[in-house]
Amino acid sequence: MSTGSAPGEAVTSDAGNRLGTGGPGHEYVVRHRDVHFVGPVFTLVSDDVAMPGDVHAKRDFMIHVGAVGIVAIDDEERVVLVHQYRHPVGAFLWELPAGLIDVAGEPLPAAAARELAEEADLVADDWGLLVDIHPTPGSSTEVIRLFLARGLHDVAADHRFHREHEEADMTVRRVPLDEAVNMVLRGEITNAAAAVGLLAAARERDAGWPLVRPLDAPFPPRRT
Repeated sequence: MSTGSAPGEAVTSDAGNRLGTGGPGHEYVVRHRDVHFVGPVFTLVSDDVAMPGDVHAKRDFMIHVGAVGIVAIDDEERVVLVHQYRHPVGAFLWELPAGLIDVAGEPLPAAAARELAEEADLVADDWGLLVDIHPTPGSSTEVIRLFLARGLHDVAADHRFHREHEEADMTVRRVPLDEAVNMVLRGEITNAAAAVGLLAAARERDAGWPLVRPLDAPFPPRRT
């Protein structure tokens, strides 16, 4: 599910009214768009946007396909983490199993199940919707939906996914959930989706796993 603005269309801000600060809404009209790059994962654009005060400004950003991530917790309350090389930061990062929403028509829970199998060689009996995040809203449209997976089982050896490129030397580790939260707080886990997912999972666990949102809850709107 997505919404977007093309040149000449407007997005109305009501943030001031919602936060109780008063003031009329402003229409952020896209006057012109330059497309710099189009790829399978993201598109780079520059929008000329009408701003409050009768001025306009250029905003460069990435239109991203979006992603899913999985907080997979076993019967011993250990969470599955992957250690993967990320070339833009030039380092290995501790992350959740995750992947792009890049299969046309694939339901998001199915995408999450696919990524859990591909990256961690696991399947799960129980799934829940944990949280949605915009990891970099100042520069990207990307939305990541994070799922909770429990009742974990190994994928049969002859059905495992062949990992390549950065994933070829990716390692998988199970860490007690509380220790993973401590890794976030110590700065050892800096991936945004992992940090949010681990903190959210710990909060849900302490509350008795209520997980009130349905698996097929509407995906947050995304500019196209």
